[in-house]
Amino acid sequence: MKFACTPSAAARCIRALAAFTLLFCLSACDPSTPERAAAPAAPSAADAPQQRNFTGAGSLSGTRQTLKMGPGRRAEAFWLSGSLMLTGEQRLGLGFRAEVIGLADNQTGLQGRSVWTDERGDQVFSTLSSATTGPGSVIQGRLTGGTGRFAGVSGDYRFTWSPLVISEDGGVSGRLLDLKGSALLALPPSPPGTAAGAGPAAAGARP
Repeated sequence: MKFACTPSAAARCIRALAAFTLLFCLSACDPSTPERAAAPAAPSAADAPQQRNFTGAGSLSGTRQTLKMGPGRRAEAFWLSGSLMLTGEQRLGLGFRAEVIGLADNQTGLQGRSVWTDERGDQVFSTLSSATTGPGSVIQGRLTGGTGRFAGVSGDYRFTWSPLVISEDGGVSGRLLDLKGSALLALPPSPPGTAAGAGPAAAGARP
């Protein structure tokens, strides 16, 4: 049995095929279809906070003001500045300008604050404390943060204070000996839109 294909039937077939093709394209391009998010890159060893062990020595000079508080007791406010040199392959830097301000009481000990500034102007902040004062006192330092490449740094260090000159007019100078410490450098912030663990090439950064 044969069926004749009339022009009207052919037109209906063409319209039906066009409608089916349009529906297929619309469903394939549906913007509501969620895209599978790319899995974040696992952090690399280079992204881990950096542990830095260091040693060093320095020399400081400055002024002090003494307040006598009865027989056998005195308090001294001091401000010192000078140079600090660090050694070791993992040191924070080579040379720093060191500034120290504090209060020493020969009955209660020493409390102070310190700022190290490198050749770039980046700074390291720390607190100082000691249960004793005077020659040979061991002073404990605690790193509390910084600026630039030292932002977020933490850690501890210690050194021995060896005075060289203590004058009647308030001048004082001395050396920092046997400085030893350990610092933990925080991760630098990632540029916006950069995945964790991405290198400079992925971030579009220049060397």
